[in-house]
Amino acid sequence: MAARTKDCSALNVDFLQVTLTDTRTIDMKVEELLKKYIAGVRDFTGVNLSEADLRESDLSGAILDRAILDGAKLNHANLTHTSLIDADLNGADLSNANLTKCNLVGAILDGAILDGAILDSANLSQANLEVANLIEADLSEAELQEANLKAANLDRADLSGADLSVADLTQANLSEADLTQANLNGANLDDADVSGTILD
Repeated sequence: MAARTKDCSALNVDFLQVTLTDTRTIDMKVEELLKKYIAGVRDFTGVNLSEADLRESDLSGAILDRAILDGAKLNHANLTHTSLIDADLNGADLSNANLTKCNLVGAILDGAILDGAILDSANLSQANLEVANLIEADLSEAELQEANLKAANLDRADLSGADLSVADLTQANLSEADLTQANLNGANLDDADVSGTILD
């Protein structure tokens, strides 16, 4: 009986060591990330790239679920088909980035800059985009169910065909935005600016 207890303890120690090792490898420099990506690695789940400079980088198809990218510079980056589920992009600069068909379910994008970004057919369900800047962003056919867009700036954004059901657009700026055939079922538009908004 004692021997079995000892064996179990050893296994627990080994498991703990593996867990700690995996945790330590989460931090990664930009150079290392790009080198691995070029070598064919695509899974960067949980990587810490806080405030990283990834401007104009090509990370298409990468898996960055739960990644920490707060304050990161991703303007003009290619993030098509990239998975960023539950990623922290708080205050990140994604202006003019290509996020076509990107999976951003549950992502934190409050205060993020997405001016001119291409997000067509992207999945932003339950994402937090509070006070985010999305001026002239392309969100056509995007999934924004239950997304938090409180006080977001969507001035002249293309939301045609987007699913905004149950989204919170309280105090959002939708001035001259295109909402043609958008689904606004159950969306909260209290105090939103809809001047010049296209709703046909």
